[in-house]
Amino acid sequence: MNTMLLGDLVQDQRDAFLARSPGVSREVDIAAHLKHGRVVVISGIRRCGKSTLLRQIAERFRKRDFHYLNLDDERLFEFEISDFDRLMQVFHKRAESRVLLFDEIQNVPGWERFVRRIHDEGYKVILTGSNARLLSSELGTHLTGRYSRINLYPFSLRETLFFHRMNPRALKAKSRPRAMRVFDEYLEHGGFPEYLKFKNRELLQRTYEDILFRDIIARFKIREGKALQHLAHYLCTNFTGEISYHSLKNILHIKSAVSVRNHIAFLEQAYLLFEVFKYDFSLKKQHVSNKKVYVVDTGLRNAVSFQFSRDAGKALENCVFVELLRRGENVYFFRDRGECDFVTVSGRKAVSAIQVCFELHEGNRKREIGGLQEALETLRISNGLLLTYDQYEEIALESGAAIRVMPVWRWLLGAS
Repeated sequence: MNTMLLGDLVQDQRDAFLARSPGVSREVDIAAHLKHGRVVVISGIRRCGKSTLLRQIAERFRKRDFHYLNLDDERLFEFEISDFDRLMQVFHKRAESRVLLFDEIQNVPGWERFVRRIHDEGYKVILTGSNARLLSSELGTHLTGRYSRINLYPFSLRETLFFHRMNPRALKAKSRPRAMRVFDEYLEHGGFPEYLKFKNRELLQRTYEDILFRDIIARFKIREGKALQHLAHYLCTNFTGEISYHSLKNILHIKSAVSVRNHIAFLEQAYLLFEVFKYDFSLKKQHVSNKKVYVVDTGLRNAVSFQFSRDAGKALENCVFVELLRRGENVYFFRDRGECDFVTVSGRKAVSAIQVCFELHEGNRKREIGGLQEALETLRISNGLLLTYDQYEEIALESGAAIRVMPVWRWLLGAS
């Protein structure tokens, strides 16, 4: 790539990067990631705010002492690993900074070799990427022990309230009616920053299409593109439900269960949806049992899938799952005679059990409490959570365990 053109492009991108607003502060401990010498990797679904977080990180460097390049720019379509040396010449001509910020670096095959070399030369490297498979395999091969990861998702409820210039404590104060309206909108429309800013569902639909066509079908040269599209739509419509690869093969007329498994893996690697395994003491049984599927954002799901009146409870459940991911939890579901929506695990030990339903009433009380109680007793957990839209209750069990019923919104805001 021509060095002069590359220099002009770098300056254009830098000016645009500095001109953009830092936006709503994300609930990420940036300082902790800047203290160590490792490469910092920000990964997450397209349009969830990775570049904005990178802009917030840039604010931490005095006198704007950093270099920046966005590799998701069509002008860099022919950029190759050999061009990184030219890029470093351009950077050093501008300033002698030892801090490098890269957006969507996975677009350049072989990028990890370059990053390893400059990291070993003493540069602080911070990069973003939108595909878990590309990042994980390359980081694991060439940067083992040299990086830390920030998994970023669309806005949490707390961040959404901050976006609306509301203190999260507002749900407990006089402004609670307005805050509850924000919560209702959050359940339906999710937390993608662009949607919150422009209120345009087409932005969500376009993001979904870009993920399928650009991040998966085109990048991995998938021949069965239609099958993947149908599978993604089916899973988004039936989110929070149990699936089996064989049943999906028959329902959607996909050629094999292996193809179904592979397509789901691609959707998960692009952070569009997540597979959750049944908790079992046998690892083999975990893998052969049915799975459950959750989407990264209820708003994205609602923009592209059929909606039903019963989806409010599913939206609550999905929000709880994504929040568990934000908190870094290792999540499973429990099923025996009854079912418990979520079990979190540390090492091989189950440490918490959470049940979610929109409303606890006489028609479902026995089932919802029974499933949670069974999980608590089977897994020897002393206390459980039952999260609803807006109910409180304390339930003491004969076993000595206790169940706390509380609103999802309160739990999302950090109450225990």
